[in-house]
Amino acid sequence: MTEPHRPIAAAFWMSGSIIGFSALAVSGREIGSALDTFEMMLYRSLIGVVIVLAVAYLTGRRHEIGTRHFGLHALRNVIHFAAQNLWLYALALIPLAQLFAVEFSNPLIVAVAAPFFLSERLTRTKLIAVAIGFAGILVVARPFGTGGLSVGFIAALLCAVGFAGTSIVTKRLTRVASITCILFWLATMQSAFGLICAAADGDIALPDAAVLPWVVVMGISGLVAHFSLTMALSLAPASIVAPVDFLRLPVIALVGMAFYGEALDAWVLVGGCVILAANWINIRAGASFRSVTTAAR
Repeated sequence: MTEPHRPIAAAFWMSGSIIGFSALAVSGREIGSALDTFEMMLYRSLIGVVIVLAVAYLTGRRHEIGTRHFGLHALRNVIHFAAQNLWLYALALIPLAQLFAVEFSNPLIVAVAAPFFLSERLTRTKLIAVAIGFAGILVVARPFGTGGLSVGFIAALLCAVGFAGTSIVTKRLTRVASITCILFWLATMQSAFGLICAAADGDIALPDAAVLPWVVVMGISGLVAHFSLTMALSLAPASIVAPVDFLRLPVIALVGMAFYGEALDAWVLVGGCVILAANWINIRAGASFRSVTTAAR
């Protein structure tokens, strides 16, 4: 079949994805002083449940939600919940640009793990791409510098590994379940996980009037970002969409500088470009950028 090629329309949807992911990061920063990561996940996921159910009913897809492959849904969401909390934890500790740069290593981790879990081939070209991506991570982290590896950077790297695991399980789920069903169990299970973890200390903080708008932004922005990214990938090849997606890095670097006084770190941008090059090689080698990108967060 001929792959769709509407780059202008895809670029339009990618702008929505970039705005959505940036808004997600900013809302997390704004909420961080009032709510812990478990409480953020609880409220964000509850908003997600409402949105997914509303869309399912309005589009006549309610029947797609079922309990088949429940164990696979549970595995996916346990991994995703851990990764998302690590992302929110790192968000408060390291510059936004550094967090986003490390997150771009997710497809490369999938490329290494896919042969073991999805029976995909690990070619020499993919191995070269992974090696280049690892070099880019070292440039971003500079672990041998005076500061060494920070806790925030380690959390960011672990969340990238977690998102890669989420991507792999999601790819298996897409073979047996609809997107509506996957999103429903994503929001529902993570609401339950968030409630259990937030209540473990006997105190669940409620968002006050100042924080509540940011909670709503967090709940909506992630869904908007992933929907826009999926639409873009349906309109143009991954080789066109992937470089546009990389614009998230300079955009979030400017957001960090403008709103949080974060200096523009040339090494983070250079390392991010190296990771982008590795992803490009990975895509050209036949890796499925769609399956490893839309499942994050």
